[in-house]
Order: sequence, then C-alpha cells, then structure tokens
Amino acid sequence: VFQFMESFECDFINGTEKVRYVQRFIYNRQEFMIFDSDVGHFVGFTPLGEYNAKRLNSDPVVMENKRAAVDMCRYNYEGFSPFIVERR
Repeated sequence: VFQFMESFECDFINGTEKVRYVQRFIYNRQEFMIFDSDVGHFVGFTPLGEYNAKRLNSDPVVMENKRAAVDMCRYNYEGFSPFIVERR
C-alpha cells in the first residue's frame, strides 16, 4: 500500500509578529521534502525529495506563491484569534 500525505502548519510566535509556514510532503511514512518559510525554499531529504525540491525551487511562480503563504497564515490568525486566543 502506497500512501502520499501533505501537511500544512502555521506557527505563531507572539501573535502575528513572527509567523512560520511549514509544508511537509510524506510518502510511505517517510518525509521526503519540506518547505519552511524561515528557510525560504524547498529542502529534499531523499533522492525523490531532492529532485522535486530542485525542480520546484527553480520555478519562480511556485516560490512566489509559497512565500506568500505566510500572509495567508496571518490573515487566518486575525480572523480566528477572537475565538481561539481571547477565550478564557
């Protein structure tokens, strides 16, 4: 059985001052590639991941969209923060 999984994370440190967007690519329970907004490009961990990371890093449209995903995280945080952060 082959399984492909993609996960997205938005990490918030001190509200929206420091936002980190992470996208992970997993195949057969092994993480083969990651995009981290702190690093600013895709990083491959296996031969398949290195090939795809090199291909995606050379595409300016993909890189622009991934770098803009941090703003999407900020936008979502501002919309959901009254329900998540301020409830006590």
